[in-house]
Amino acid sequence: MKRRQFLQLAGLGSAAVATFGYGFKVEPGLLSITRREVVMPNLPGDLDGLRVAMFGDLHYRPDADEPLVQKLVEAVNQEAPDLVAIVGDYLEHDDAVIPQLLEHLAGIRAKHGIFAIMGNHDGWYSVGSRVKKMFKERGVDFLINAHSQITIHQTRLAVAGTDNVWDGNPDIAATFRGIAKDTPTLALIHEPDYFDTVVSGRANILQLSGHTHGGQCRVPLIGYAPQTVTWGKKYIYGEFERRASKLFVTRGVGTTGIRVRFACRPELAMLTLRSPEVLVQE
Repeated sequence: MKRRQFLQLAGLGSAAVATFGYGFKVEPGLLSITRREVVMPNLPGDLDGLRVAMFGDLHYRPDADEPLVQKLVEAVNQEAPDLVAIVGDYLEHDDAVIPQLLEHLAGIRAKHGIFAIMGNHDGWYSVGSRVKKMFKERGVDFLINAHSQITIHQTRLAVAGTDNVWDGNPDIAATFRGIAKDTPTLALIHEPDYFDTVVSGRANILQLSGHTHGGQCRVPLIGYAPQTVTWGKKYIYGEFERRASKLFVTRGVGTTGIRVRFACRPELAMLTLRSPEVLVQE
């Protein structure tokens, strides 16, 4: 082998080792904050600018993830959100970690409440009633095929949440029953591809989802995700629109399977909700 060829191969080998090390040792702990304005259907002018902190998919592993979750809590509080939406998957294989996770999440502050839902891992390795009880004891409004309606600036806002879709019992009719058609509605649904089913029966919502981890590992520059998951193949990351409704999918915070991320950093999504009627005036 010529010297130049040897040096080229050595360089490629070093780059591969560095990339491997970054994906396994560095990026899984690098919390990012995505700040985005989202036009929300039916949102009245009085609620224009409402700020929602959204995260999910913690898959909490105490030994590895404690510093990351502490960063998350501090970041949420620094953003001073109006609402917090947590979109499921708190555990990887054992619900014994949930009390430990909640010790951290109990430090989060939000002006108008914290709302959470089930993820598929939570349904696989625990029971909805058990998870809900643990969260409610910490002051979190945990929604399983149910909704809450809150009043902000004398205007009503609904926050709805289904059971997990993959192996749960989501009930769209029960989830939205009692919400007037013109009430602005946030729908927390773990699996994003369920969006198509939801909007076939309920228009003018903003759905917030996780589940995909944004692919967890993506191809740099082009953003392609080689690996997708059931109920997370069509809507992998970002904002989508269908039938006058919106969907935002977060990359999530933790990892599933091997603890690795590449070109797909853990995410706290800060969504500023915009009113269509205000934007028309602007």
